[in-house]
Amino acid sequence: MVWTRREGWRPAMKSRIHDLIALANEPSSAKRRELLRGVTDLFFQGEGYNSVEMDLFDEVLSQLAGDMEEAVKMELAQRLGESETPPHGLSRALAADTITVAAPILRNSRALTDDDLLHVARTQGQDHLRAISQRSSVSSLVSDAIVARGDDQTLGVLLRNEGAVLSREAHETVVDRAAANPALHEAVIDRHSLPVDLLNEMYFMVEARLRDRIMEKNAGMDPATLEEALAAGRKRVAEQDGALPPDHAEAEREFRTLRAKAQISPQILANMLRGKKTTLFLVALADMAQVDFHTARKILERREMDALAVICKAADFDRSLFLTFALLILEQTDDVMMRAKAYGELYANLPRDSALRTIRFWRLRRQTGDVAAA
Repeated sequence: MVWTRREGWRPAMKSRIHDLIALANEPSSAKRRELLRGVTDLFFQGEGYNSVEMDLFDEVLSQLAGDMEEAVKMELAQRLGESETPPHGLSRALAADTITVAAPILRNSRALTDDDLLHVARTQGQDHLRAISQRSSVSSLVSDAIVARGDDQTLGVLLRNEGAVLSREAHETVVDRAAANPALHEAVIDRHSLPVDLLNEMYFMVEARLRDRIMEKNAGMDPATLEEALAAGRKRVAEQDGALPPDHAEAEREFRTLRAKAQISPQILANMLRGKKTTLFLVALADMAQVDFHTARKILERREMDALAVICKAADFDRSLFLTFALLILEQTDDVMMRAKAYGELYANLPRDSALRTIRFWRLRRQTGDVAAA
């Protein structure tokens, strides 16, 4: 490489440039490393470079860095990652290098555009995606690309970065992924920007302590936010409904007959459950608690006692009826009475207002069905 003086260098740099040009004509790798460091130092010593000067630094540094071993590029990337005005072309090249070189650029560089980040997100591996996910801000466009290609570990890093903007579709994808991976549950639940209808969808996936967090968030929710969330969730919930059991239509007819005769009461529900009229029980429970059939069935099939407590509390059933349901639903093991007692305490300590707010999200399928029927 032979350099000549070019327009754009400031007069104060001329003596230093002269020395660097001399180094440029040296063939040894040691001299070239010295040259790269010299040009880098020269870049950081100045400020307020004009576009011509910046282009020249970018060109020279890019040429030199391309021939350097990884350790030298790592040092350069670290310095450029902390720069207020790093050269764009060099930053873009280093961002696509090995992760040990690229990491400080991907995490910090202000030179990278969304197009640059998208190129890396679509062509590099998970380590590069995780580095991008740690930026102080990540646009929705880039976050969506990371969600599309990222593994669960990468998603966890992205979710914990509140500076990363995720679209509604990306949040839905994340919730779907979390259904198969408990390691994502806490990151999803704790994300401030997670739409609240999706937050409540997580209720049936997560452990008890995370369910408590969901209930706490619901309790402090603004009514306007609640209505907006319900509207946003209707389409998704409608698409997720599963098939109804074969005897559902018959159970619906029997329920309507009983209701017309005023023969539906909380105690009648318990008799249905004792008589193993499961579908009829679920139809009646869904109607009395004003939730959809699918949610009621999920609670029964999974023996979700804390979720059953929410439904019964919202429906204003008394504690003894809830305990009756619990004893009939729980497996008859030696400790069933002890477990029932614990659930009774849970029921007693559950605020009805909190239960009512939570159950509004569980009405989504019912509301969607009503709209579809209309």
